[in-house]
Amino acid sequence: MTTQTLTISTASPVEALSHHKGEPAWMLDLRLKAWRLYEEIPWPTGTEETWRRTRLIGFKLDDYQPLDGAGAGAELPADVAKSLDEVESVGSLAIVDDAPRRCTLDPALTKKGVIFTDLDTAVRDHPELVQRYFNTIVATDENKFSALHYALWNSGTFVYVPRNVTIEMPLQAVIAQRAGRFAGLHHTVVVTEEGAAVTLVEDFLGAEDGMSNSVVELAPGPNSQLHYLHLQNLSDTAWNFTTQRMELSRDSLLRYFIGSWGSRLTKAWINMELNAPGSHGELLGLYFPGGRQHIDHHTNQLHRSANATSDLLIKGALKDRARSVYQGYIKVWPGAQKTNAYQANRNLLLSKHARADSIPGLEIEADDVRCSHGATASQLPEEYVFYLMARGISRPNAERLVVQGFFEEVLDRIPVEGVRNKLETEIARKLGL
Repeated sequence: MTTQTLTISTASPVEALSHHKGEPAWMLDLRLKAWRLYEEIPWPTGTEETWRRTRLIGFKLDDYQPLDGAGAGAELPADVAKSLDEVESVGSLAIVDDAPRRCTLDPALTKKGVIFTDLDTAVRDHPELVQRYFNTIVATDENKFSALHYALWNSGTFVYVPRNVTIEMPLQAVIAQRAGRFAGLHHTVVVTEEGAAVTLVEDFLGAEDGMSNSVVELAPGPNSQLHYLHLQNLSDTAWNFTTQRMELSRDSLLRYFIGSWGSRLTKAWINMELNAPGSHGELLGLYFPGGRQHIDHHTNQLHRSANATSDLLIKGALKDRARSVYQGYIKVWPGAQKTNAYQANRNLLLSKHARADSIPGLEIEADDVRCSHGATASQLPEEYVFYLMARGISRPNAERLVVQGFFEEVLDRIPVEGVRNKLETEIARKLGL
């Protein structure tokens, strides 16, 4: 496969973007370095292990232009307003294309030093804080798409919670992209200092015929709690790439959820690093592709420290000719004794033509650990459907109940009621109800 570009042949558009945003010199330097790395990293050929089951057939990167700020305006689009209304929150951020339309936060939290804003504003108003955390968790050269992202990121979410501040209700961000051959490159940074707690819900919408290439960096401090929910409900014609990494510190708790419903193709790299004793991480996920959608999640649970735990549960239902790929990896470093790690991927096939590939893996270099993994794929159990229909329930509703019951194990662990309700609505929509 030939090398592809994003309608940029020199670094000058990168410089123009940084100048337009009024960024400090360090951000421009970072962008230029990222662009050089992007040009050096080979384009995936499909022979690499991470790409062997996900081919970019029909995707031409140079078809897409970076968003141009045309999203600025006064009124929120109806789908953005609806999404914000579905989750009760103490702070909301709405970004349409790469332009912030709304940013609110409870004044009581502002007085406590909480920062919740778009990333451009954070770079301008809190440059030292952003520089301390930006690009410190997801490496520029993590993959071809992360390098492209760092060179051209054009919107973002920034959350900072000071020491011992607990935010009881969620914060919410909605990132919407208009139709057309545009590329949105959204960057998320969430930081909790020692003893802090926060929940952030991010909802990605739109991008009909477009492309999304996001990066998420999560940095829970010692003895803090961070809940992050990433909802991807892009258009079924969108190409979606996302690189997400979290680094847990001493006694920190991180609960992570990804919901993948939209896109023509999604390629998600999700890494959790447990770097200190007492850290606990949960990776939860749901996906429900239909048509010819292709959803690919690649996860790593990386145990570098002793006495840490991780728990992964990702479930998917597939209909029509949809395909899912799950590749998971637990690695335990030497000295990471008393590790407790679990990994499970379960799939429910609603069509004879749907396909689910699951490749779990373990690499253990310590001898006092508890690690296990498993993967399943099965057809919709007809006896369950028959049992419900025998009690007067129509077949569509019977199938909905079976699928919802299959997902319930994950839904019950989602800490935000509004998100659970959104997902249940999506399940019904996917089933045509």
